[in-house]
Amino acid sequence: MSLSPEQYYRAVLSTPLGDMVAIADDKALHFLEFTDRTHFDRQLNRVIRTGMILHDRDTPLLKGLQGDLDAYFAGACHHFETPLRIYGSSFQRTAMQALCAVPYGQTHSYAQQAEALGKPSAVRAVARANSMNQIALLIPCHRIIGSDGRLSGYAGGIKRKKWLLDHEKKYTI
Repeated sequence: MSLSPEQYYRAVLSTPLGDMVAIADDKALHFLEFTDRTHFDRQLNRVIRTGMILHDRDTPLLKGLQGDLDAYFAGACHHFETPLRIYGSSFQRTAMQALCAVPYGQTHSYAQQAEALGKPSAVRAVARANSMNQIALLIPCHRIIGSDGRLSGYAGGIKRKKWLLDHEKKYTI
């Protein structure tokens, strides 16, 4: 008995900050990133695997994601419900979970994120894990800033990071 290949779906989603590519299966989102992100191809290749069949098609999950993104950019969505498939080591997945705990409209430092993980000396490891985030916006690495308050370390670009933080502050309840 042979296993049938897994089916994945790709869509280009429009946002006020540029197009994003989303990849999902029927159960979860695997990838969401701005197309002009630093090292876009490298991030995409972490998700796409040999034998993966990728269809360019909207699915209920991807249509719902576009609706959620539209609501986010309109200031009406503060928390995404889209199920996620997070890749990486155990530490990287835990770092992604810590990112999701940073409230909408707030920022934490890399040091605060390391402390939240119970590894206060792992600031550099946290920064590295954050750079591997394959699901932009929904895993809000844009909410992590330097301990000195500087905006740094966002592969989508510092201008985009500033825009996202200003946008969230504008709509914080």
